[in-house]
Amino acid sequence: MLRLLLLVARLVQGFSTGGEYGGAMTFVAEHAPDKERGFRASWLEFGTLAGFVMGSGLVTALTVLLPPPDLLSWGWRIPFLVGGPLGLIGLYLRFKLGETPAFEQSDDSGEEGEGGRGIKAQLRETVVGQARPLLVCAGLVVVFNVTDYMLLAYMPTYLTENLAFDMTTGLLLVMLVMVVMMGLTLLVGRLSDRIGRRRIVLTGCIGFLVLSLPCFLLIQQRTTGAIFAGLLALALVLVCFTGTMPAALPALFPTRVRYGALSIGFNVSVALFGGTTPLIVAALITTTGNTLMPAVYLMFAAAVGAVAAYFMRETAGRSLKGSAPTVASDAPTPKVA
Repeated sequence: MLRLLLLVARLVQGFSTGGEYGGAMTFVAEHAPDKERGFRASWLEFGTLAGFVMGSGLVTALTVLLPPPDLLSWGWRIPFLVGGPLGLIGLYLRFKLGETPAFEQSDDSGEEGEGGRGIKAQLRETVVGQARPLLVCAGLVVVFNVTDYMLLAYMPTYLTENLAFDMTTGLLLVMLVMVVMMGLTLLVGRLSDRIGRRRIVLTGCIGFLVLSLPCFLLIQQRTTGAIFAGLLALALVLVCFTGTMPAALPALFPTRVRYGALSIGFNVSVALFGGTTPLIVAALITTTGNTLMPAVYLMFAAAVGAVAAYFMRETAGRSLKGSAPTVASDAPTPKVA
């Protein structure tokens, strides 16, 4: 019964996180000036990485400090106790948030949005009416989340179970890589405002197609230096997505349906491909006996992402669909997408 309750709690956590991320991207994107949207939205992934680092750091500390029997009997509860107050802080902030200027200027902020459209009509407009951008969104999320889950969630398990590498050292290496990614994500977000997000996303896809196999061959040398070098190389490619996606994905949809369409496209893709990455890769390794299958799966995700990026419109420096241009200074008014 305890295991069932724990499973239900983890599912609720996952649903809550997934539901909030689409809203977070929408909220930040609709508040950000057109010429700084990439940089400001990249702070979302900075925060995500900071959370991963703190969570991994806590787990690593518990693993090192507690004997295995204590960790299994009561130590595993500590991360949940730490997460509780953080959830209350998040709930407080959520209640204090106001609507974005873009939404307040749209038709949905008035009487029409409250009663003019039924649920079926809204769903039809969100899904059927946005079929093409939804497909592009799903494809971009595939490469974004498969690579993200592979490097940040699955790699410690891969190093321990498939390469017989020390678990604590593996966790520390992944944490160090995430710290490096935090700063680089902001730099890539800033860069995307200058040269465009589509170009950076395509660069990331090509990077994973070319470097996945060499990086995993390097990781399989099983030395600390080689593993760190392989992980760092993959991380340098991954920041092409962490620094651009929070601004690129909301720009795919008009204000009227942005929150709903983005949440659907993002979470369906994450549920089917992102969250299942560890399970799928582990099954592929078990079935084939080939420990390079993670690299193959990365290349598959990169190919899907490249196709989606090909059909993606460049939106850097332009206003969001259905929104008026927004500026942070007296700079020239940006073009409307």
